[in-house]
Amino acid sequence: MTTPWRFIPPLDAPGAVQMAIDTWLLDQHQHHGHPPTLRFYTWTPAAISLGASQRRQIPEHWRELVWQGQPIDLVQRPTGGRGVLHQGDLTYALVTSKIPGSHIQAYKLLCQFLIEGWAEFDITLRFGWHKLNYTRTHNCFALATKADLVDACGEKVIGSAQIRRGSCILQHGSMILTPNSELWETVFQSPAPAVNQARAAVGSGLTTDAIVAALARSAEASFDCTLISQPLTEPEWADINSLI
Repeated sequence: MTTPWRFIPPLDAPGAVQMAIDTWLLDQHQHHGHPPTLRFYTWTPAAISLGASQRRQIPEHWRELVWQGQPIDLVQRPTGGRGVLHQGDLTYALVTSKIPGSHIQAYKLLCQFLIEGWAEFDITLRFGWHKLNYTRTHNCFALATKADLVDACGEKVIGSAQIRRGSCILQHGSMILTPNSELWETVFQSPAPAVNQARAAVGSGLTTDAIVAALARSAEASFDCTLISQPLTEPEWADINSLI
């Protein structure tokens, strides 16, 4: 018999809300018997999420960025890593527990559904190779570490980050699909990343809905689970809003 997991339908919301949801889900799983959960989401307005060790070490111009008439939010992630620009990306988050082994072994297990899901679109992903050394960059997508996924051309497709509390894990990550090159260059003061195979597929008509559906199917196979769709309830939203 497969294990029931909660699937929260895709949400579009400000970054502070999205991070509060992820934090709340981890707490509920750790302390209140909430089931393992998978969800996908997007960020409106555009935001830069900061890794837990990056709180005070950011470029000064990030504090004054504006795009499409709105300030770009600076949002703290509970996980590590460097800055991620959330515009034209799709984010996933999963919360589960009792994953054996080291952090890298957990990444290899938890990223398998991403590898298998993107394989439905004939896109082969593998893990990156750089050591975790961000001292010379504020940009998460400037390096592909052993926790990240690159395509057959070596271009980074998915950047992931993780936090453990006891035996419970929150892992979330960004898939950059339709970035605005001008905004990217303004934020990171470097050229926008090369068009990877995933972005090329989106440019050829692959939809976000199709990506989410494929990744949900692969999650069920990878984790031997059944995803049960359940939107956040009003009492749950009240709890989450209290964290913002």
